[in-house]
Amino acid sequence: MNIDFSTQPGFSAYVLLLMATGIAMVVMASPAVRRSTMVLRVLNTVVGLGFFGYGFYLTFLWSGVGTYFVFFKAFILPALLIFRTIQAARASRRQAAQRAAVAPPVPEVEAPLH
Repeated sequence: MNIDFSTQPGFSAYVLLLMATGIAMVVMASPAVRRSTMVLRVLNTVVGLGFFGYGFYLTFLWSGVGTYFVFFKAFILPALLIFRTIQAARASRRQAAQRAAVAPPVPEVEAPLH
């Protein structure tokens, strides 16, 4: 395992951040987060699996010899996707609340007396 904060704290933090971001994005794409569009869910899943996969590769499969790429600018995309997912969920809840407020009350049906 390549995570060692005593010798390479920057690399170790980067790898953990990659995997945590990937997991967060996959959770945002799961059915647990309702009221999200299918396109947003697919995008969250693909990018999340990519981040987690690269972090997993650097942590467990990479031999430590050679080069690796650090994509700090790439963390802008997950932040935007997470923000967009939360924003879409809030908008959907707001629309549902407005529909409930506008809907006429359901009249109560009285049972005939026999």
